[in-house]
Amino acid sequence: MKRLFLVVSLLAFGFIAQANAADPNAADPNPANHGDHGTVLYRIYCTQCHGVHGKGNGINAAQMSVQPHDHTDTKSMSTRTDAGLFKVVQQGGGSIDKSILMPVWGGNFTDADIHALVGHVRELCCKKK
Repeated sequence: MKRLFLVVSLLAFGFIAQANAADPNAADPNPANHGDHGTVLYRIYCTQCHGVHGKGNGINAAQMSVQPHDHTDTKSMSTRTDAGLFKVVQQGGGSIDKSILMPVWGGNFTDADIHALVGHVRELCCKKK
């Protein structure tokens, strides 16, 4: 039952993301605003698994066989390139030999959206604690 909830949640957010990606106003074309845009996208699409503060403790995490990555772990995140983060968002966890529970978002997000998300993840890992 818990797995069904997780799958339904991920599918529902995928459909919402797809609807938003089709809206030309959904992505902020101004790179100066990507930080805010990335924060909004992260809150809508990533917090269910990664948590509000990016610690990998979102509401779905308890039911997952592989725990979501802690984006605040500076040591771990410093080993990941922006290109690698872009790839995992665009092509899913399986693309970098990580959990297949990380969805493929490339069909839902524009490249600008993904760059904005990567920027937000970098902010999470580099905040002074």
